[in-house]
Amino acid sequence: MARTSAQDSTDAPVTQGFLGPDRSWHLGAGLMTLATVVAFTIWAFTHTGTDVNAFLLILAIAFGLFMAFNIGGNDVANSFGTSVGAGTLTMKQALVVAAVFEVSGAVLAGGSVTETVRSGIVDLEGMAIDPLAFALIMMSALLGAAVWLLLATRMGWPVSTTHAIIGGIVGAAVTTGLVTGTGGFAMVQWGEIGKIAVSWILSPLLGGIASFLLFGAIKRRILAPAARAIALGSRGYDDAEDDDDDDEEDDADESWQRHVPASERMTELQQSAFAESAALDLTPGSPGAELIEASADLTKKERKAARKVERKAAYHALEKRVPPLAAGAAMLLAAMLVFKGLDNVGLNISVGGGVLMLAMLALGVWMATTIFARALKKQSISRATFIMFSWMQVFTACAFAFSHGANDIANAIGPFVAVLDVLKTGQIGAEAAVPTAALIAFGIALVSGLWFVGRKVIHTVGTGLTAMHPSSGFAAELAAATIVLLASVLGLPVSSTHILIGAVLGVGIVNHAANWRLMRPIFLAWIITLPAAAGIGAAVVLVLRAMF
Repeated sequence: MARTSAQDSTDAPVTQGFLGPDRSWHLGAGLMTLATVVAFTIWAFTHTGTDVNAFLLILAIAFGLFMAFNIGGNDVANSFGTSVGAGTLTMKQALVVAAVFEVSGAVLAGGSVTETVRSGIVDLEGMAIDPLAFALIMMSALLGAAVWLLLATRMGWPVSTTHAIIGGIVGAAVTTGLVTGTGGFAMVQWGEIGKIAVSWILSPLLGGIASFLLFGAIKRRILAPAARAIALGSRGYDDAEDDDDDDEEDDADESWQRHVPASERMTELQQSAFAESAALDLTPGSPGAELIEASADLTKKERKAARKVERKAAYHALEKRVPPLAAGAAMLLAAMLVFKGLDNVGLNISVGGGVLMLAMLALGVWMATTIFARALKKQSISRATFIMFSWMQVFTACAFAFSHGANDIANAIGPFVAVLDVLKTGQIGAEAAVPTAALIAFGIALVSGLWFVGRKVIHTVGTGLTAMHPSSGFAAELAAATIVLLASVLGLPVSSTHILIGAVLGVGIVNHAANWRLMRPIFLAWIITLPAAAGIGAAVVLVLRAMF
């Protein structure tokens, strides 16, 4: 199949002159990042006071923003990989969506207070360390995790930023304990590390199962009629003129010979839909494969009659089966935002009130989607299917971005605020307030990282592991959101990054197109994330202790 623009958009841009074809976007993102760094640095000095160690504060700001930058390049890119790979969003559109929803999630629900001591992984309280040593541990953890994330991002490996920052803290804290004689490997809560190891298997497995079941159902119940209608077209694809073109000579056996080559003459929207429908039709034993065999002897008139039946069934599926799916998705995403994204806001919503709100939302989405599906009857079936699932995937992408900004920004801002609090008060507090200025600055750093270094991870998730299209991308994101929500409720040790990768593989299994060879280095990267970040963090803390 010819490459689509969605696939091209995930690759590194071709250089055309200074900074390439996206020069204005590069310059805009660069100037925005530079202005943020300058403004935030000025704010930080006014926040901590004039008697602070200036060099130490500047290093802390650099390490913190660098960590947020690399979270954007890896974790945010991972979240948007399915949308960009499916052609639902371009890279620039993903940047705009991330800018709005990632920053909004960080500012509105990023948490007003964060624990300065990461309890449960390393027993820092038992070390009896001074505030400066504590600040150096947190700074080393930030840089150790950020460096590893940058290396993984450059290789196109989506890894867990949470595991990276935990590794950085473990490495820096244990090294400090060994050097000062106040602790060692006994400080590490190995049971918690064991839970992380369990998540390497549990997270992708749950994501894969959920995605396999969901996309399999979507493919059988919604996409199959559309695929059969396309396969029965006179040229092997959804030709809008087919029903009116009664004079054209077109033998049945000839149409099947043209089934795949005809894709070269389709529009980009039709190509995206054709990729899924062709995979469904040509899979041995599938309804599409049986259709091809059974219709080999059909006349043109008989085939057109059969195609009209399938087209009617396809539009019926969009109107009757997609709305309840969209309503259920809206409820799940809203629940994820409430339980995962807005838990730090302090919303006091009763169980009954929450259920009523979700029910009202589901009903509204059901009605709106039904109206939208009816309006799409004027479009060809391939275009109608593409548009319907594209819009649904846009909403899942926005919800993921908001939830991500609300949660994973803590991996950068938590240790940084701990350092900031030490520099301001001169002591280690049990918890520290998170300034709004820090949330905004770190949110912008996330977006900047997505734009400048996130393309390889987007390519891996969007096209490398399997081909993505709006319906499959929507299924992967919804399945991942469902597992994240259930895991949060049940307290299971999972990683949202690993869950989404498993969901993408689940789509690939349904389409018999999962790239297991690429999954090998990714899984290895998951395993070495914690020790790699720990090793870098250990080296950094030794350097910082020598400097300060």
